[in-house]
Amino acid sequence: MADSDGRWEREVIEKLATAALREQRRARQWGIFFKLLTFAFLALILMLAVDWKGKPEVAGKHTALVELDGLIAPGTDGSADHVIAALDAAFKDKNTQGVVLRINSPGGSPVQAQDIHDEMLRLRRKYPGIPLYAVVQDICASGGYYVAVAADKIFVNPNSIIGSIGVRMDSFGLTGLMQKLGIERRLLTAGSNKGFLDPFLPEDEKQKEYALGMLEEIHQQFIRAVREGRGKRLKETPDMFSGLIWTGRKGVELGLADGFGGLGYVARDVIGAKEVVDYTQKESLAEKLARRFGAGAASALAGIALRYDGMTVR
Repeated sequence: MADSDGRWEREVIEKLATAALREQRRARQWGIFFKLLTFAFLALILMLAVDWKGKPEVAGKHTALVELDGLIAPGTDGSADHVIAALDAAFKDKNTQGVVLRINSPGGSPVQAQDIHDEMLRLRRKYPGIPLYAVVQDICASGGYYVAVAADKIFVNPNSIIGSIGVRMDSFGLTGLMQKLGIERRLLTAGSNKGFLDPFLPEDEKQKEYALGMLEEIHQQFIRAVREGRGKRLKETPDMFSGLIWTGRKGVELGLADGFGGLGYVARDVIGAKEVVDYTQKESLAEKLARRFGAGAASALAGIALRYDGMTVR
């Protein structure tokens, strides 16, 4: 009887000890989880604080800088929203002696490029006493050059790449591959042209002609912008508007650019205000996160449901 009671007591003690150990382990795991959560929260706050960029500090008369870097498209640092907001702020500052739009872009959306171009012309009319210069870094092609011609003058490096005055529409033809794989395309539409240039269907000559007509219309608008922006400085050649690119040195010879020089030269020797203040607006971390997990997801779903072969000026 005594041995039985002893075993019972030991079993109770073992169960209590095991339960206590489990509780300690559970508490330790939760503790680690909350510590990691706190660390992640603090890291996010720190990143947001580092990423935050307030209004530029201006000590006196200065050259205002706006960067146009990368693809010109919605949701990028080179979007019309960011560039236009930065240009507006730069021109509004009473201490701005001149504005430099420094471009390093292969092009992008014709709509976004047109919006920036038109805003530059508007600001030049509104603030006639403040010159606006474009300074080209490595590349200023297609949509990038569309923007540049709205400036008073364009400065390049002799080795810069400029031009590409043309329009393109990208697509694929996958009908041969589908036949080899035994895949049948089943497309239902309401509207005879709703499957416009569908890459999974044979090319339709009428749709192709229509697309070429649209490209030509946009191309002619691009050409008009270049001719109006460059005026008598432009020395037109038969292949000038063919989509070719040129070095900065050749661009100056052709009148596509005005001279050689970077930001420092233009600020110091052309504008006469060597102090440079950066007004560039870039997408913040919060905006990137919101776009990626919010609007980005919605756009992705919409893209799955509705397909459109977009055009890019590049």
